Amino acid sequence: MLLKVGDLARRTGLTVRTLHHYDEIGLLKPSGRSDAGYRLYSQADVQRLHGIQTMRQMGLPLSDIGDLLVGDTMAPERIIGQQIRALDQQISQATELRGRLTMLRDGLMAGAEPDMGNWLEALALMTTYGKYFSSAELKQIFTNWSLIEADWLVVKDLVQSAMDRQLPPDAPEVQALAYRWMALMLHWMGGDMDLLERWGHMFRTEPTTHGRNHAPPGEMIEYVEVAIKLRMNLLDKYLTRDDLRALGHVPHTQWAALEGSVQQLLARGVAPQHADAAAAAQRWDALFGQLTRNDAALRQKLLTASMLEPLLQAGSPLSAPVRAYLHAALAHVHAAAAGPAAPPIRKKAVKIA
Repeated sequence: MLLKVGDLARRTGLTVRTLHHYDEIGLLKPSGRSDAGYRLYSQADVQRLHGIQTMRQMGLPLSDIGDLLVGDTMAPERIIGQQIRALDQQISQATELRGRLTMLRDGLMAGAEPDMGNWLEALALMTTYGKYFSSAELKQIFTNWSLIEADWLVVKDLVQSAMDRQLPPDAPEVQALAYRWMALMLHWMGGDMDLLERWGHMFRTEPTTHGRNHAPPGEMIEYVEVAIKLRMNLLDKYLTRDDLRALGHVPHTQWAALEGSVQQLLARGVAPQHADAAAAAQRWDALFGQLTRNDAALRQKLLTASMLEPLLQAGSPLSAPVRAYLHAALAHVHAAAAGPAAPPIRKKAVKIA
């Protein structure tokens, strides 16, 4: 079946002028001519036209397309594959653009109309963030920010205070802050270590992100990362990356409440066998279960790491006296749950004649 140029134009949505131009530059020569001299196109010509339009949609200039459609490159599966890849790229670009526009719209709906400075700052940050994260990842990061914002602002001020006092990274106070910093970051990123590492890499290499939108200044990042590295070097001896991903989150306020309750028990001289001590120990046990998502193996790894590494103990959200008291109280709870021990068996004396 041969198609006249007008029929081919009508059925493909192209103009006759476009097809004439393709013929004139040698990109699409018709296979034949009618007796009246009209251009006639075969199935092979239509197939070639499909390839030409596919590459045009990919943004290639006509001058380059001819070289690409030489020899066996006109195989139908190759042409269709090229078009699928072009469409996939367009879909990906459109999805990414939609995500960024959605974030921009949500930001506008949440606040006042931005001035030119706000627009320029937002554009600069979005360009920077786009080097490291997709729009879907950025949406997750920005949405989860509300989960940690209140505690984050507190921690940032405490770290600044430690810096002002020139406390060393291995000081117990700094290690406790490093623990809180790590816990908040992991919670923010949903336990995704890859996301967290890329976020950290971005802040280390992109000065424009420092100090914006509650972001810490560069010197604070360096200070905390030294303290965190000390902890991570020790944790790596006991925990895998999968273990870190599996950790749950316990808000610092819950640890602080437990610390305060046990300090009161200690001040009153309440024995670890007391019911109030048992209640505190059960709260501690529940928080540890929340932290480890009730994974017994992970719990044991954390307990072992804390027991063997003084630096990890220094960064614990609970003080040493409180931990010792809770250990003793929990031991009594477990002993009571196990029941009374069986009395020893006494052997009767056997009189030997």
